[in-house]
Amino acid sequence: MRFVDEAEIRVEAGNGGNGVATFRREKYIPMGGPDGGDGGDGGSVYLIATPNVNTLVDFRYNNLHKAQRGQNGMGRNCTGRKGEHLYIAVPPGSIIYEASTDEKLGELLEEGQTLLVAKGGFHGLGNTRFKSSVNRTPQQFSKGSEGERRTLKLELMVIADVGLLGLPNAGKSSLIRSVSSAKPKVADYPFTTLHPNLGVVRVDDQRSFVIADIPGVIEGAAEGAGLGLQFLRHLSRTRLLLHMVDVQPYESMDSPVKSANIIINEVNKWSPDLASKPRWLVLNKIDRLADEVSQQHCQDIVEELQWKGPVFEISALKKQGVQTLMYAIMDFMDQQRLENSDQT
Repeated sequence: MRFVDEAEIRVEAGNGGNGVATFRREKYIPMGGPDGGDGGDGGSVYLIATPNVNTLVDFRYNNLHKAQRGQNGMGRNCTGRKGEHLYIAVPPGSIIYEASTDEKLGELLEEGQTLLVAKGGFHGLGNTRFKSSVNRTPQQFSKGSEGERRTLKLELMVIADVGLLGLPNAGKSSLIRSVSSAKPKVADYPFTTLHPNLGVVRVDDQRSFVIADIPGVIEGAAEGAGLGLQFLRHLSRTRLLLHMVDVQPYESMDSPVKSANIIINEVNKWSPDLASKPRWLVLNKIDRLADEVSQQHCQDIVEELQWKGPVFEISALKKQGVQTLMYAIMDFMDQQRLENSDQT
């Protein structure tokens, strides 16, 4: 399934119903007086986080959403019916902006959360409201006000526990294929991943976590080059980043250390908050190295990078060292959940 992470929609709340000017006309009651009722309020537009919606793709084909207008008032002091509110289902993790100003209106992270994005118009008043001691037969009434209309930009923030960082062809897609049922495209050329992929990793019957693969980040991404940076927002809510590095890149590619530094620099420029998240170094494709040189080669990379955090040596393709990495991640997640529960 293609992942769509952005969409623009137009929302229009319902107008308020108009009041009316009518008079009571009954046999034997010659001085009936005014009996015009008020209109009904217009319906408002809400967004609601719904778990069975997981992409924004539907909004590409249906981008206009209108709530019901209020009914006009009627004689005999009958008030018009209120317009029904419109609830638009969006995936949990959606962030909502005013398209014209980029003002953030809110975010919907949990199931059932709602956000008012367009308020319905106020009802008009019937002529009964204008009756007074000096105006026994008022002719005036008021119209309902217009409902709010606005264009919204929706962004879907992938809610994942673990995010994969790396240059194109570092092996991120191969890793997510080897540990979950997700099947992103894998090929022996760069830029095979063009949109984020999510996979659920089950380490046993009771424990699991979600891992996210995004398009590879390239040098100059902070200035807009490539695809990866526009998806880095999806990693901002992860609890752990895996920085994947190809230990034996092709001759035309950069050295492992230079490749790692490209990612480090681009993430630092894009978001200091993302750069400060826990990050593990994953040296991938060790199956390309002979056993007698693999350990020393990996150690040289770690020393040159001056890496202080955890380091794992794996082959995503051969699944070598992958199980150890997954169990370490699960232990890290369990520890974080324990710490969070203690704080609350």
